[in-house]
Amino acid sequence: MSYGDPSQYNGSALHPSPVPSTVAYHVPVQRELLDVGIFKDTILPSLQLHAPLAILAYGVGRATDSVEAKDWLWPIAPMANGWWSAVGRKVYRRGLTLSQAFGTLSRPERLLLTGVTLWGGRLFYRIASRSIKRRRRGGNDDPRYEVEKREEGYWNKALFTLFLPEALIQTVISLPVTAPFHHQGAVLTGYHPAVQALAVGLFCAGFTLEVLADVQLEEFKDSAQDSTSVCKEGVWSLVRHPNYLGDALVHLSFPLLLYGSDMLAPVEVLGGLANYLFLRYIGGDKQTERHQARRYSESSPEKFADFQRRRETHNSFWPKADVLTNQWLWTVVGAGAAGAAVEQVFNYVF
Repeated sequence: MSYGDPSQYNGSALHPSPVPSTVAYHVPVQRELLDVGIFKDTILPSLQLHAPLAILAYGVGRATDSVEAKDWLWPIAPMANGWWSAVGRKVYRRGLTLSQAFGTLSRPERLLLTGVTLWGGRLFYRIASRSIKRRRRGGNDDPRYEVEKREEGYWNKALFTLFLPEALIQTVISLPVTAPFHHQGAVLTGYHPAVQALAVGLFCAGFTLEVLADVQLEEFKDSAQDSTSVCKEGVWSLVRHPNYLGDALVHLSFPLLLYGSDMLAPVEVLGGLANYLFLRYIGGDKQTERHQARRYSESSPEKFADFQRRRETHNSFWPKADVLTNQWLWTVVGAGAAGAAVEQVFNYVF
């Protein structure tokens, strides 16, 4: 074998598969994780989109006294970034039509783009419907932010303490669905059906968990029970925050798909990790439960007591072993398996 001839390299030689290798529009990154070149190809292109959007959201939020303006970026920015990285750049810079640009994508790349679109679409609908309902009832900003807005000079520093830092976090979280499209050149990639199917199944399970959590929580809030207890029905019987768990599973599925497609650069692992850390320790269950404890203790002692009991019996994020007998666990697992099977059939037929 000639080491100077790139055509001699074949990913399937390392990972035998009966299915021929396919061409993807990126090259494997052989540099170190903190190589400046990697950041030039990954972090910087995304930050050029996320930072201006954060500044725009800050302007809107300050003008309307609504910190919630930043929340709209969580679904919009990653979706826009993913579509621009995968399709928009080719239309703008190469003069391709939309269908031609989409046609250049490999199967794993199409799965990534579909995944971030479904995830972002659900989150956008959730934020929009919640905001519209609150404002129809005479409210304004998300109640979670009311206390911190009382700080003197809050809006003078919010751009640098909240909006731009979250833009940076969004940039890192978006890496698995943006960075692969910025790697220039071509490379032969082996086909690994088991790992790819596992990634698709993990995404479908997480997405199903999010959707069920949204629907069941809204139904509970419309019931009389909401005034005296917290939601414990459906997937909410698994953990205290099944919506955040579902979100984490979705984002972990992206680097797993890249790994199964021989497309994973080390820096892209940071996406799922950053999303998990944010949900657990910054803006997810920690922030939500801090707000819940304060609100329930002030407005409903009975609901606060139920909330405290719930914290003692159920984990916040990862389920306990006793949920193995819970039908909702197997409903979610079944949805993941069904989603993986349907995708495999679709790929085989089309």
